[in-house]
Amino acid sequence: MVYDMKKNDFDSNNHAVFKLVYHLVLIVKYRRKVINKKMQKLIVDTFCEYAENNGIIFEEANGEEDHIHFLFRTPPNVNLSSFINVLKTQTSRKVRKNYWEQIKSKLWKDKFWSQSYILLTCGGAPIETIRKYIEAQGKK
Repeated sequence: MVYDMKKNDFDSNNHAVFKLVYHLVLIVKYRRKVINKKMQKLIVDTFCEYAENNGIIFEEANGEEDHIHFLFRTPPNVNLSSFINVLKTQTSRKVRKNYWEQIKSKLWKDKFWSQSYILLTCGGAPIETIRKYIEAQGKK
């Protein structure tokens, strides 16, 4: 489903009408430049699968070798910190399973993501501006 913010559409459930859009940035531990396009696809696919199972609607994703941006919508009952922590665990596990031999020399121990992350609400900037910013990631 494509969500057109220009129409001023809202999401709803049995008890509420809402428009909760977030911009999440996950950063590789030590900002190591290890994410390639195949790895990014694996991470985004994992995000989409986990999000769909939790009522979260994926909008956009892109990134560079050391971080990935996600744009998504949620219902108000989603615990964002729990969602993000499980997401980081699941994506890290899949990256280590599929790409660890390629990246382990650039990382210490078995940590893939930085402990911290960036989560922004998207009320201040037009969604189209944020979408274009995310789409431009990794382009010169």
